[in-house]
Amino acid sequence: MDTLFDLPAETPARKPASGGQADLLDDLNPSQREAVTHAGGPLLVVAGAGSGKTRVLTRRIAYLLGQRRVHPGEIMAITFTNKAAAEMRDRVAALVGRRANAMWVSTFHSMCVRILRREAKTLDMSSSFSIYDSDDTKRLITLVARDLDIDPKRYAARTLAIHISNLKNELVDPDEASANAANDLERRVAEVYVEYQRRLNQANAFDFDDLIMRTVSLLQAFPDVAEYYRRRFRHVLVDEYQDTNHAQYTLVRELAGTTPNESGVEPAELVVVGDADQSIYAFRGATIRNIEEFERDFPNAHTILLEQNYRSTQTILSAANAVIERNPNRRAKRLWTDSGDGEKIVGYVADNDHDEAAFVAGEIDALAEKGEADYSDVAVFYRTNNQSRVFEEIFIRLGLPYKVVGGVRFYERREVRDMIAYLRVLANPEDTVSLRRVLNVPKRGIGDRAEAVVATHAERERISFAAALRDAVEGKVPLLNPRSVKAIGGFVGLLDELGDLITSGAEVHDVLEAVLDKTGYRIELEESDDPQDHTRVENLDELVTVAREFTEITAEVVADENAELVVEPGVPAPGSLPAFLERVSLVADADSVPSPDGGEEGDGGAGVVTLMTVHTAKGLEYPVVFCTGWEDGVFPHMRALGDPTELAEERRLAYVAITRARKRLYVSRAITRSAWGQPSMNPASRFLDELPGDLVDWRRLEPSSAGFGFGSGSRGGGTPRAATTWGGRRSSSPSSSSGTPSFGKGWKDTVALKLDVGDRVSHDKYGLGTVISCDGVGPRATATIDFGAAGKVRLMLIGSVPMVKL
Repeated sequence: MDTLFDLPAETPARKPASGGQADLLDDLNPSQREAVTHAGGPLLVVAGAGSGKTRVLTRRIAYLLGQRRVHPGEIMAITFTNKAAAEMRDRVAALVGRRANAMWVSTFHSMCVRILRREAKTLDMSSSFSIYDSDDTKRLITLVARDLDIDPKRYAARTLAIHISNLKNELVDPDEASANAANDLERRVAEVYVEYQRRLNQANAFDFDDLIMRTVSLLQAFPDVAEYYRRRFRHVLVDEYQDTNHAQYTLVRELAGTTPNESGVEPAELVVVGDADQSIYAFRGATIRNIEEFERDFPNAHTILLEQNYRSTQTILSAANAVIERNPNRRAKRLWTDSGDGEKIVGYVADNDHDEAAFVAGEIDALAEKGEADYSDVAVFYRTNNQSRVFEEIFIRLGLPYKVVGGVRFYERREVRDMIAYLRVLANPEDTVSLRRVLNVPKRGIGDRAEAVVATHAERERISFAAALRDAVEGKVPLLNPRSVKAIGGFVGLLDELGDLITSGAEVHDVLEAVLDKTGYRIELEESDDPQDHTRVENLDELVTVAREFTEITAEVVADENAELVVEPGVPAPGSLPAFLERVSLVADADSVPSPDGGEEGDGGAGVVTLMTVHTAKGLEYPVVFCTGWEDGVFPHMRALGDPTELAEERRLAYVAITRARKRLYVSRAITRSAWGQPSMNPASRFLDELPGDLVDWRRLEPSSAGFGFGSGSRGGGTPRAATTWGGRRSSSPSSSSGTPSFGKGWKDTVALKLDVGDRVSHDKYGLGTVISCDGVGPRATATIDFGAAGKVRLMLIGSVPMVKL
């Protein structure tokens, strides 16, 4: 739990932390030691995967507290996940004791929430504001677009939401967006943006992008506020700096400063840690230039490289180095370890995606059977979430315990969202989106027409939806029939009754139980014959458990704190409903990843296999990692094949995947893969070619049945085990002398069709088409062809393609 302390006017002298400087530095390598003890100007720590960056950050904080006598309240450390923040806080506490609680150690969004709650009045907001997630945002934008008569088929709410999010991440406000709009889409987005932002303010709510954007604007518009935080936080540390977007980058600059301000306050001592080779979130707006050009942004900056790896074997690191070094314009860096070469990487070429999943399941079962790995030691990575289905089918069939991370999350389930919406309304009665969500849930006779009449009244009178509901009860809303007025009166009375519980100081779990009972939500599900509704009851019981644990944990922490503990203005009291809602709002995918050493009930302590995308795996590590679906068009993703910038990011993603493995790494691909209900054939991923041949043990090279798939000399390659056929021709591929995957001589008998963009073709199945893109050469050559009504199809050009060039 984060705690806040008032700083004394002057920081008194302190004794060094127990154990002194020697204990903090003795087990660090020279580069780590330099990063920990650096003093003065900005510092960039380029931390390769597994190079101990968390150790460096926590030791640096302990060094600041113990050796440089910095007050803990002067330290702000920013991470990207709640789990990482908790780990950092716990490690520092283990080194320096409870005074670590005075630091601000949190995610960007959590830190901004704390600032915004404290400064809410400055922004004409209430400190009890709601935080809207993507689903809430989409709901509100849908309402706004409908009221503005915008065609939902032409301008979907999701599209509008993405564009508005992008504008906010670039710190573009509604007025600027309107002024810069250059086409119809941009004008429509700006129109919605203006009204959407007005309604957010009216609902006393921020969306996720607002948390950072509005904090930046606060610091820029109010110099006295900026100076308060500049004086307070004299040491700013930022983890995963390569993943920052423009708004986060600007926020860091505003907090730390680059030059003395008008009052003569010097910039804070800024330390950023990151690795450009692990920048994989461009689709979220992350800007790799922030870390690549750090020294340009801060001319007096010092840079330290951490290249010694403490996680993986040298074989795994050599493979990662070989892949990432193909990216252009990167800072030279090679990971190394003194822990030995370890096992070879295992490669496997499957006939299809089911065969690939069966291989993975068989290997996991064998490792567990031999006692070489528990299920919790194993992670299966894929490029996109839809690839998990086949693994789930096979794992269920074989009885392997597993958990999918990044699917439908607990807090995204309908029944959970409904209860959270009720709690939000109780904490912030002006929250229009949450109020309208539960207005008729469960059904209480307030139909769509009645809701629309109330909403129209709210717009006409320029009041909130909550105020309009009370007007309806008082008979001030025309066009409402008596039945609707009575139903609305019952709903408003229910909210008042539940609100009295909040006023009386009831615990969060007691309030939640009251909502479930008094609304009739629980009894409706319990009396339902739908089996899914019984599962929903279990989910609601779990939510009550979460609320109860929150109360208990908070009580323990508060009881354990010393007398320095104070709550700042606007910040939710520990254990309160607003504090619970804030924690729920800031839960991330990575925070739900099962602990590697945590078992599930009934599994004998062996835990579960974790299935996740590579993006979700960032920052994690496992003894055994399976990297699946390594085919061009899958990984790297199809959209990256013709874009050098996106291809470089895909290669960084492959580097991240490889470096998650500690002891064993598997790479696999499938000859054919089901996509959109149809089998597709993709060439092997170019990243497989980049793996040094002597590092990979290819368990299987060729498909089991002749007539489809690649020959034995295709990637992955190595020594062929049998001759295969391709397009009716029989070929036998010689082994590659180096072991590096390559196409064998048998391929010479098959002439690839040569196409250029703009060529017209005729396909036996798809008909006439036009080539719109080409990629690869020789046996890797592919073409994407627009067949009109038959759609766009990507085809391999080697083999007996039933197509002719016109």
